[in-house]
Amino acid sequence: MALLQADKERWRLAQRYASMTETEVIDLAADAGSLSDAAQWSLKVDLSRRGLQIKLAERAPASNQNKKEHSRIVSLLKYMTLPEALLAKSILESAGIESFLGDQNIVRMDWFLSNALGGVKLRVREEDAEEAAALLVQSKIASAR
Repeated sequence: MALLQADKERWRLAQRYASMTETEVIDLAADAGSLSDAAQWSLKVDLSRRGLQIKLAERAPASNQNKKEHSRIVSLLKYMTLPEALLAKSILESAGIESFLGDQNIVRMDWFLSNALGGVKLRVREEDAEEAAALLVQSKIASAR
């Protein structure tokens, strides 16, 4: 299900970029660091289609990176399926909130173990937990078990 949404979003963005002028696309590439992964992918495809050899701007590093290195990690939500957890993780990452998935590899290898493990755990830094929870509730992806 999450894959279908991602594909739809890429398709929508590809159509949007195709309708833009070359100058607009070049300007967008200069500010690509603020785009989601799907938007960057679609922009790369459009630049390639137009034959433009332009490198996308990198994401700016977080200014308080040293502070976050020693933060406590907390489990925010648990998802019974990996696609749900990956969707929630992508929502948080597009908002600039670093997140981690616990037990994802075990569930990926044998999804029958998900119930025994308590699902895939979505983990965030303690100071980001409140904002992350609000984003997921707003996106209706907070159906934790």
